[in-house]
Amino acid sequence: MTAPTAHGPTPLTRRTAARIVEHIASSDMPAGARLVERALAEQLKVSRSPVRQALRLLADEGVVAAAERGGYTVALTGPALIEASPLPPPEDATEDVYLRIAADRLDGRLPDRITENALARRYDLPPGQLAHVLRRVAVEGWIERLPGYGWEFQPMLTSMDAYQDSYRFRLTIEPAAILEPGFVLDRDALETVRAQQQRLVDGEIHTIGNAQLYDLNSRFHEAVMACSNNTFFIDSLRRVDRLRRLIEYRRSLQRDRAALRCAEHVRIADLLLAGERTEASAYLREHLSSVSQEKTRRGAGTAV
Repeated sequence: MTAPTAHGPTPLTRRTAARIVEHIASSDMPAGARLVERALAEQLKVSRSPVRQALRLLADEGVVAAAERGGYTVALTGPALIEASPLPPPEDATEDVYLRIAADRLDGRLPDRITENALARRYDLPPGQLAHVLRRVAVEGWIERLPGYGWEFQPMLTSMDAYQDSYRFRLTIEPAAILEPGFVLDRDALETVRAQQQRLVDGEIHTIGNAQLYDLNSRFHEAVMACSNNTFFIDSLRRVDRLRRLIEYRRSLQRDRAALRCAEHVRIADLLLAGERTEASAYLREHLSSVSQEKTRRGAGTAV
């Protein structure tokens, strides 16, 4: 399933490769550092097979190098690594089904607990595709396997009132996190997410789906938050991001407007990289306020 095909690496392999590059950058790994397959699989919450294929792909691209005693080591660091960091692959063939499940759950058409047979019948899915979708949803945190049999959907934001509350909460914690006394800039991690946002601004925002765009944008905010070194802030934002995932698909901005908001992400990153924390905090507050007004007004956003 993860082996390269005649048409190139699978989406899972490419997605895993992108995440390995991010891990190298965010962990500030030096050139020559050994990449342990098992540790990467645990870190990325995937099996060792896609990690193995992703490392081979990165070796072909010169990002990692084969080690003398087997395995791989870091070959690129700093700007060269950031330049090599790919966006996740285009959405695969199961994307439509994934978004239908998200929409049905958001609209209350799916019960809290459901079996694989019921999902397969409802969405006319063969076992392989169903397993792929369920793995993705489980990794994203909005469904969990029940002991023995079946699956249980996890709590998510479904009402507009709760969605507005999530933005008010973010307006409270995110600008404040930048001003935390323990704030330490993770330059590599921030440059990585900045590069991703810049590529979106440069046009790639028009070639990806709502789910992928949400992942890239939430990843940017979480990278900034991680610099606060405040565990309560970091965990709170991750939880909010997990809860608002489905409703965000429906409230996604039109792409021209979304590109402007990605440009604001780039500006926030630039301020932080220049050491202008006070200005970055104020600009982030303005950014969140504007986005919340756009997404919560009547008729905003696009359908899942």
